[in-house]
Amino acid sequence: MRIIFKGVVQGVGFRPAVYRTATDLGLSGKVWNDGSDVVVEVEDGERFLEHFLADLPPLARLEDVVRIEQPVAHTGGFKIISSRTGSSGMSIPADTAVCDDCLSDMKAGRRMGYPFTTCTKCGPRFTLLSGLPYDRSSTAMRDFPLCRDCQKEYDDPADRRFHHQTSSCPKCGPSYRLIDKEGKEIRGDPISNFSNMLSEGKIGIIKGWGGMHICCTLDHIKKMREWYGRDQKPFAIMVKDVKAVRKYGDPTDKELENLTSPHRPIVLIEKKHSAVTELISPGLDNIGIFLPYTGAQHLVFEHLAHDALIMTSANVPGEPMIIEDKEILGLGADMYLIHNQKILNRADDSVLRLFDERTFFIRRSRGHVPSYIPIPLKGSAVAVGAQENLTGSIAVDGRIHPTQHIGDGEGIGVVDYLEDAVREQMKLLGCRPQAVAMDIHPGYTNRGFAKRLSEEFDSQIVEVQHHWAHAASLMIDNNVDSTVALTLDGSGHGTDGTVWGGEVLSADLSSFERNASLEGIPLLGSEKALYDLRRLRFAVDKMNGRENSSFSDKESDILTKMMPKSVKCSSMGRLMDALSYSLGICSVRTYDGEPAMKLEPLLASGRLIPGFETEIVNGKVLTAHLFSKIDGSRKPADTAYSIVFNVMKCLTEAAIETADSKGIESVGITGGVSYNSSVCRMFSEIAKGSGHGLIFHNTIPNGDGGVSVGQAAIALKMIQ
Repeated sequence: MRIIFKGVVQGVGFRPAVYRTATDLGLSGKVWNDGSDVVVEVEDGERFLEHFLADLPPLARLEDVVRIEQPVAHTGGFKIISSRTGSSGMSIPADTAVCDDCLSDMKAGRRMGYPFTTCTKCGPRFTLLSGLPYDRSSTAMRDFPLCRDCQKEYDDPADRRFHHQTSSCPKCGPSYRLIDKEGKEIRGDPISNFSNMLSEGKIGIIKGWGGMHICCTLDHIKKMREWYGRDQKPFAIMVKDVKAVRKYGDPTDKELENLTSPHRPIVLIEKKHSAVTELISPGLDNIGIFLPYTGAQHLVFEHLAHDALIMTSANVPGEPMIIEDKEILGLGADMYLIHNQKILNRADDSVLRLFDERTFFIRRSRGHVPSYIPIPLKGSAVAVGAQENLTGSIAVDGRIHPTQHIGDGEGIGVVDYLEDAVREQMKLLGCRPQAVAMDIHPGYTNRGFAKRLSEEFDSQIVEVQHHWAHAASLMIDNNVDSTVALTLDGSGHGTDGTVWGGEVLSADLSSFERNASLEGIPLLGSEKALYDLRRLRFAVDKMNGRENSSFSDKESDILTKMMPKSVKCSSMGRLMDALSYSLGICSVRTYDGEPAMKLEPLLASGRLIPGFETEIVNGKVLTAHLFSKIDGSRKPADTAYSIVFNVMKCLTEAAIETADSKGIESVGITGGVSYNSSVCRMFSEIAKGSGHGLIFHNTIPNGDGGVSVGQAAIALKMIQ
């Protein structure tokens, strides 16, 4: 029998497992990588499959097993033969945290203290891959030929490094070195010296699998914030172990499950309030925590007299994470722990938070890429995403493959990184797009790449409204054909020349209709109003016929004249920004989402009180008048909760009414504001008993990181 295995079947010890099963059963035949598949020719195929499928490699994920009856002319045992270039597709696993067996190997023997220790069950995959099939020659390890001892393991069917393509040891593999801020090497053991210098208060940079991290101990956070120019934005912390997780936060069982998973994401958990945790995430109730996943990170903690480190992506603010040694000195850290293994595919840490049993991905990247989402549409398409939290998506053969997290499109190097990531996955997947999708916003920097790609492949250009793409991503995430969605975020270019972000859309993949939205508020000075929140409150006060004393008379005159000329914004994110400012929580936005994020603790502790009711008039939820009722006589938390709840009540009831009238079964919530657990609970509470299925995100990012998936799905539908 010839057997073709499809799925995640390369880089997981699949061929060695096939070999062991066949030889244990005394069967003759051969196995090889064929493009993205694994092909086996074996006598007594059904007997082989019965045993093999009962004990698959842990990281393998089978999608299909094709059986072809044919004579097998092989005698003299079973062999692993050279790979062949065949089918296209993505069949390798994501990077996986170093396993317990390899950590044990690092404690004694020839790999003692060796930070690149991995096996067929763990280690980097995507970040060091240059092509398929998955052989050593297609990885960054091609520069490091196996020594005699490693070759012996590679050839031994009984060894767990049998045919492990990235195997190495101190004799033949990559190595670390420590350099100072001038680039001069610091003698001695690089990792222990690095740990000691961190303990002395130095700021260091460590090179890992998919990029580099800036790190320091927690007692030097103030120094780090001043040095990095990051006054308020929260940092993630890497902690030594689960005991340390519980020292700084209060994780649920589901959060612990994610923290300790082989993916090793950053997980937002409830923080234990202290002076230290407040410095880590100022004004927030949660803290981003993750556990070590590389050998080097484990070794740093072994030598460190601390149980936690600030660990944040090493990049010039606004630019992609640095992966080249020659560029890193420009950051001006005190020391650099770098290695000589190339990073071929950049991948930031994944970031997620849990909502009940749902996983809300804020950033889906290392540990979760490559991956795909099935879609019942054929054809091929590429989507380039929005502007912030960029990802691209490649659709081919009934699957949508999102890229890793890219970053914010305003950065000079970010769109170049997007193009590199998209083209790399197109190459691995063998994709020649029939359509290329982009946002309708004329000023988005990635539209140029989309147009070039369209011309290159003679593909149809598809422009997709931002919030329709959000709704589409929600549909794909929940495998539904249509929905009425609350699309709540900061901003997106509307089809009527205004800025949207607080919408009720009825949608499928062919079209959408805007059924209700928030009242529009003028953005005085456009982008300036996103950062100087006084402008939002000034506009609201003018709408209410009230005076505003936040500006000088001259400034007030200018802003008043701007009122009728300024673009109007129906954004839930901007509404929450204005509310955060009005309650004295945040006056200036220093990072994306800051005012709304700092409002979350109030929403979580507030209760519903009378006096903040509102209504829909001509399809618009009235919001401006609510601000005239903020007078300081009520608790800020109750005011915040009551205003947001009543606005959510109008939006949700409008969605239910629309779904009833159109015969649509599901009602859902998407967009960046839907990361807020309190907002999602309000939606659930108001919609329960409506008879509609309530849908949330679970695998595709709620925010703009999921937009490219929605764009790709809409593009596929358009070319059918």
